Amino acid sequence: MSHSLSAAEATERLGVNRATLYAYVSRGLIRSEPTQGKTRERRYSGEDVDTLVRRKEERRDPEKTVQGALNWGVPVLESALTLITEGRLYYRGYDAVHLAEQCSFEEVAALLWTGELRAIALPLRAHLALIPQSPESGLLESFAQALTHAGARDLQASDARPGAQPGNAARVLSLLFAVVERHRGIPGAPDLALHERLGRAWGAAPLHTDLLRRALILTADHELNVSSFTARCIASSGAGLHHAALGGLCALQGVRHGLGTELCSELLDLAERQGAARALSSVMRRFRRPPGFGHRLYPEGDPRGQALLDQVMATSPDLPALQVAHDLCAEVKRELGELPNVDLALALVARIVGGPAERSIALFALGRTVGWLAHAMESAAGGQLIRPRAKYVGVPPP
Repeated sequence: MSHSLSAAEATERLGVNRATLYAYVSRGLIRSEPTQGKTRERRYSGEDVDTLVRRKEERRDPEKTVQGALNWGVPVLESALTLITEGRLYYRGYDAVHLAEQCSFEEVAALLWTGELRAIALPLRAHLALIPQSPESGLLESFAQALTHAGARDLQASDARPGAQPGNAARVLSLLFAVVERHRGIPGAPDLALHERLGRAWGAAPLHTDLLRRALILTADHELNVSSFTARCIASSGAGLHHAALGGLCALQGVRHGLGTELCSELLDLAERQGAARALSSVMRRFRRPPGFGHRLYPEGDPRGQALLDQVMATSPDLPALQVAHDLCAEVKRELGELPNVDLALALVARIVGGPAERSIALFALGRTVGWLAHAMESAAGGQLIRPRAKYVGVPPP
């Protein structure tokens, strides 16, 4: 257990005596483990204790609990897709970092869409003709245009039967990779793995193409973030998978979500030109916090960002871009005590691969599309419209 309490600390936080604490342990509500040494003292899971405290507060004041639920609060709906606990990220019970080390992006997509970790046997070819793209269009705009067009015209992907949904999701995902190929003006390569299609389109070296695979997997889902929750709401209305993914894409494009990766790209550029200390000082004056560092769900460090940074260090330790990122991480930790998150890692990966800064958020979008589609399918299968009520605080009627 990464965060544990003594018996005295646990009972004080719970407001109970030791007998009640032991009863919670015997009922499986609180995990415990022995300490090292001769003492028989045990340590108790701080996370489990905090969960019980929250449940007590919910029972005492349910209205207050509901008000705070949408602001990093208690879970607002059930999902079997992703768990974030004790500083780790799990897709259907599998550690996401381990999946990134061992699996293909297609296998992880199959896991999130079907519950089975296997080589995907789904139609990944985009059958629908792509609409012409303006030379001025960025990748995200091209994604949105393609999803809108296909959502209106791809009748096969409108099949809402549960057995058809994974194949429909694969069509949506493949469409976006075909957009990347079209955006670069190269012919499609549907027989290649998805990360290889992306690496080929972006001109990445084989070593860096594997970095893209890892990044796609590590960004595939992240519980009820704003874009995934948006996709769930849209799917709950009966809309198709293209439109659910389009809603997720729109929600991603805010500085508090996906656009944070582009701010990280700017920070890395600034650190390269001016040095880490001056770059940090500059962004702190602008944003009052360093983009790409810290995460409320990972107080001890984002495992996704660290996994990508570790892989870059292991395979390309002499890259100048890595040294810039290393110096910046050291400066932020020394001054603010914050650790890098996945946004900074995505910006670094995009910087290593080369090309415009937009590629960092495009990479994020391609990975997270798997999660949007998984959430959309899970929401549609539930058959219930997501329709919360508002607490009116405006001018009362006469």
